[in-house]
Amino acid sequence: MRTYLDHLTVERGLSRNTLSSYRRDLDRYVESLTAAGVAELAAVTRADLTRHLMELREGTTDHPALSAASAARAVSAVRGLHRFAVREGLVGADVSREVKPPPTPKRLPKALDVDQVTRLLSSVTGDEPLALRDRALLEFLYGTGARISEAVGLAIDDLDEALVTLHGKGGRTRIVPLGSYARSALDAYLVRGRPPLVTAGRGTPAVFLNARGGALSRQSAWTILHRAAQTVGLPADGPRAVSPHTLRHSYATHLLDGGADVRVVQELLGHASVTTTQVYTLVTVERLREVYATAHPRAR
Repeated sequence: MRTYLDHLTVERGLSRNTLSSYRRDLDRYVESLTAAGVAELAAVTRADLTRHLMELREGTTDHPALSAASAARAVSAVRGLHRFAVREGLVGADVSREVKPPPTPKRLPKALDVDQVTRLLSSVTGDEPLALRDRALLEFLYGTGARISEAVGLAIDDLDEALVTLHGKGGRTRIVPLGSYARSALDAYLVRGRPPLVTAGRGTPAVFLNARGGALSRQSAWTILHRAAQTVGLPADGPRAVSPHTLRHSYATHLLDGGADVRVVQELLGHASVTTTQVYTLVTVERLREVYATAHPRAR
């Protein structure tokens, strides 16, 4: 096992936290094998692996049960160990090949409701260059569903009246509509907010600039949203914190709630596969359940 962990450290370059998790997972695996009287990796059977997986999910007297996600990580560590042993000639066959990790539950994307989005977008006031920029950025993120990297990478030439060209993952580009609210906020920023910032900097083509005239960074864009969320009392810290991606999730969810076809939303989001987009349909189903539960006289 030590040789395998050294391999992960040197050749795979895994982070310290990931290595620590793998070490705990493998220590628990060795304990399980030892308790079953299995002293060598070459003696492990598929039944041993299946029993270990059950112990992970159900727990033992020494270890609590793991969630599906944690058990899946543990099984991944164990399967990696067996594959490594085969490659190194330590065992003749990989008995873990047919043992699959438990399916992890689909996590529904976080999405704000329309009222929350409205409050968030109205949180930035003032006519100073940075206030105009912040308001334009927030309206742009929600009005286009752009990823934060696409927003901070936006150039002046990417804007064309009511359309915008976004440069997404894998070098893919897409053209999406720009709604009237986002267009109005952008116009105000481009006319009255950006010129003073350009004067302070080196004339970068980026749309969204920092106070020194350079392109706005991802972290700075996150900070702008964090500050806006705090202003209107939305979660700004913790697992439910509002992030730039929250506005992208909200954009997709509200389009589907309004009757948009899932394949249209796929194109607008720049997803390579419609399967990625379909997770948002689960969000709308949850919304339907909420409405039903609160509105129907015999729902409860």
